[in-house]
This record gives sequence, C-alpha cells and structure tokens, in this order.
Amino acid sequence: MLFNSIEFLFFLPIVFGMYYVLPHKYRWALLLLASYYFYMSWKPEYIALIIISTLIDYLCGNQLEKKEGKYPRKLFLWISLLSNLGILMTFKYLGFFQEIVNELLILMDFGGSENGLNLILPMGISFYTFQTMSYTIDVYNRKIKPEKHLGIFALFVTFFPQLVAGPIERASNLLPQFRKKIQFDYQDISSGMKLIAWGLFKKVVIADRLSVFVDTVYNNPHDYNGIPLIIATVFFAFQIYCDFSGYSDIAIGIAKMFGFNLMDNFKRPYHAYSISDFWSRWHISLSTWFRDYCYIPLGGNRVVKWRWYYNLFITFLISGLWHGANWTFIAWGAFHGVLLVIELVLKMKDTPRNSFIKRFRVLLTFTLVCLGWIFFRASNLSDALYIITNLFVNIPGDIITIITNVDFGRSHELYLNQDKWVFIIAVMSILGMELIHLLQRHYSLRQKLNQFPLIVKWPIYYLFVLIIICFGIFDKSQFIYFQF
Repeated sequence: MLFNSIEFLFFLPIVFGMYYVLPHKYRWALLLLASYYFYMSWKPEYIALIIISTLIDYLCGNQLEKKEGKYPRKLFLWISLLSNLGILMTFKYLGFFQEIVNELLILMDFGGSENGLNLILPMGISFYTFQTMSYTIDVYNRKIKPEKHLGIFALFVTFFPQLVAGPIERASNLLPQFRKKIQFDYQDISSGMKLIAWGLFKKVVIADRLSVFVDTVYNNPHDYNGIPLIIATVFFAFQIYCDFSGYSDIAIGIAKMFGFNLMDNFKRPYHAYSISDFWSRWHISLSTWFRDYCYIPLGGNRVVKWRWYYNLFITFLISGLWHGANWTFIAWGAFHGVLLVIELVLKMKDTPRNSFIKRFRVLLTFTLVCLGWIFFRASNLSDALYIITNLFVNIPGDIITIITNVDFGRSHELYLNQDKWVFIIAVMSILGMELIHLLQRHYSLRQKLNQFPLIVKWPIYYLFVLIIICFGIFDKSQFIYFQF
C-alpha cells in the first residue's frame, strides 16, 4: 500500500507542490487523479468498485432533486442504498454468511460445502460506502443539494487522505470546501505538519511497538493467564487507539496542508467517565453516522423505554457487524449495547460532580472498554472467553514472582517474553502521550508552541522527529482499520 511505503514520501510533496502551482479551477482534477493513483497502488482493479459507487450515487442524487413524487424519490434512494450495501455485503460478508449456512447444514446433518468464497476485501470499502450513503440520504431528506459536477463528487468519494480509514466525512462539510478558492497559508501548513508528526508518533512509536507484545499473547492466548493477559489487553487498548487516531491525525493533517478541514475523530476517549461519553469521543465520525442514519430513524429516544433500549442495542449490534464479518465483532457491539442500556437504567449518563467519583468512573469505564477490546482483538469467541475467564488466574503468584525476581530483565510475566527496555520504552511512550492529553484539556499545545521564539520551538520540533526516528518501528505495519 502506498501509504505504508517510501513511495508516499515522494507522492505527497509532488501532489502538494503541483496543487499550489495549478490554477484553482484545475485543482480538483489533480486531487482526483492523486486519489485514484493512491488507491490503485494497492490493487488497481478494485478502483472499478469506487467508480461504480460514484456513478450510481451521482446519478441517484441528481434524480432525487428532479423527482417530486414520494415513490419515484424512494426508488432512487433504494437504488443507491442497495447498490452500495450490495457491494459491501458481497465483498465483506458473503463468505461469513456462507460459513453460517454451512455450520447450520452440518448441524442438521445435511452436509456442507468445503469450498468457501474467498474474496479479497477492498481497502476502506466500509468507509467510502458509508460516506456515499450519507450523501444520498441527505439529498433525499433535502438537507443538501446534489452535487452537479461529477468530478468534484468523485473527489468527495475518493479524497485520498481519508479514503481508506476515514474520518467518514459528510457532504455538507467537505463538498463546499472543494469549490472554495484556497490560498497558500503558512499556518495551515504548519498545523498540518504538526498533526502528521503527532500521528506518526502514535503509530510507529506506540502502536507498532505495542503490537509486538499484544500479538505475542493474543496469537497464543492459551499459553498465558493472569498478569500477561491483563498487560496485553491494556496494551491493545492503547495500540488500537494510537493506531487509528494516529491515522486520523495524519489524514486531518494532510488535508489541512491542502487547505481542507476534516472533522475530529477522537477526543481523548480513555478520559471518558461513562460508556456514552466514551462513544462521544471515540471514532466520532462513525458514532455520529450511526446516530443520524440508524439510531434516530429507528426512533431514537423518542419512544417508549423498552423500544429506546432496543434501538440503542440494535444500533451497536450493527456497529459491531460493520467492523468485521466475525462473531467476535458482533459480540463486541452487543457488549457495548448492553453497557449503554445498563447505563441508562442506572441513570449514570450525567457528568459526576464529585472529582473522586469522576476519577473512579473514568477508571471503571476504561476497564469495561478494555474488556470489550478482548472480543475485538481475539481470533474467535473461544479465545475471547478463555482470556476473560483467565484474566485474574494466579494473580498473587504472578505478583510474588515479579517482586522476588531480582533481575527484572528475566521477569517474563511482566515483559511478556520481550526485552525489558522495549517494554520500558512502550510504557514511557504511553505515559508521555497521556501527559500531553492531560495538558491539552487546558490549552492547545500547538498554539502554545507557535508562541515560542524560533530558537526554542525548532529544537523541540527536531527533538520530536528524532524521537520518532530513534524509537519508531518502521516495518510497514498496516493500520488496523485498513481491514475494515
């Protein structure tokens, strides 16, 4: 993938340089060509799916404006939705449903087919499918006007910074920006580069380093119990956050350098005091998408209580399925749906006023989220259940072993069979990130840096880049959410 290779270091500056040289009226074409090239560097033939989706939604959107009758408009809405969902279901879920049917046939002694359908999942299909679906639904509801320019609409579908892993943009935010005349702005360039650097730090210094520990345990979970499982689970919580929010920061930063503003996708989610607060901070573009296009159409909270709880649970069940064709993702979505219903029943949604209670609830929320991540990361439900039931097995023995081990370098329970210094770097990186998150609650560090004199801030920039180079892992690891 271009995004994971050295080619990207040449790709981005070339596109960036040409962008500000070209007249405004040609810039959309450059960005569209760059976006197609970016995606085709993975598998050229799969660009056909994006083009098909683009043409269908473009035509349906314009027909929705022309048609006045209820049924003709619904017809074009359903053509768009079924086309997008049909492509998504075929490539992402057909094999999964085939496995379910096979298991049922075997269970009923009818036999089953051993030849499963193995289609390669198109990169980012869940993201650009949802983005185009939201456009058609908004046009149908007359919230926005359809885009008349096919090229600009195609750019909306394929804009390369957020094409393969979001944020899932709304047409009302992104489409008008493609028509805006953008001037070279040093502050935008500077802000974008800082975001890119911060995203790279989270990805290559934290996420990719933590993956070594997480993979060691989660690829063979039955070899471990107690503290190793707890450490690996907590590490995965930070791995997936740094991996995905790192991508979002890079995407938002690149877009910023071209003069575009993408929506924030994360707001310190592990500082949340409840599960509902967590979902207002985590993968915001997706959670708000499900709120607007699934939860509210089901009736939202403007129904009787049991139906309200049902709407919430079903929305998160679908959200789990969106993440992947595996029972583990469905269980993860159901787990969060149940937690949110319990939260409503116990009336724990409001912000705690007492600081001690708030800190306790932040810790409780993080613990529950980590338990949910077990389903998300485990290879299957059997592994997930083993990990959950063995998290607290032999804890006293593990603690005694760690404390009495004079040479901490040999403490395999603590370091998960990895080098002690690799473990220390991983922990210190997490602590450093969380310290920055705490500071960001009070003010923007990027704005603070801008106020420093050049003699102070440039050494800080160089030091940060040096940290990324020295402590980063550059083995072309893909972003986790590329698989979705």
